[in-house]
Amino acid sequence: MKIKLLFTGSTQEDFIVKGIEKYMNRLKHYADVVIIETPERKYPKSFSEVQIKDAETEQIFKKIIKSDYLVLMDENGIQMSSKEFSNQMQKFQLSGNKTIVFLIGGAYGFSDEVYKRANMKISLSKMTFTHQFARLILIEQIYRAYTILKNEPYHHE
Repeated sequence: MKIKLLFTGSTQEDFIVKGIEKYMNRLKHYADVVIIETPERKYPKSFSEVQIKDAETEQIFKKIIKSDYLVLMDENGIQMSSKEFSNQMQKFQLSGNKTIVFLIGGAYGFSDEVYKRANMKISLSKMTFTHQFARLILIEQIYRAYTILKNEPYHHE
């Protein structure tokens, strides 16, 4: 199974980039994980939220294919403990899906079209994080999930 981490725009903060690199390096031992970022775009001030989401939707759909299992990282998604998330990762592995795509959208969320295409929605927390932080948190949780599945000492309860 391949895992794609699809991010709208690029990761800007150096400390987040370093954290992402750290966990991506660790993840190499467990799974085939790639990060895909849509091009960073500056929108005219006259653009509405709907126009921005539509433009982002166009970029998102260029990066996924029909057979991808699309998981939206969404504030209204299912909330899981790290252990529950590791169980979900195991289900993904056993499902026969070749590619799981975790999608973190832009500042305004997702268009209705993206919601319709999604196979699942997961929330990282009831708290609100910047999209930059959400990227690092997601990658760390994927790493944590694999260490839980392998009974390694990273996760403590």
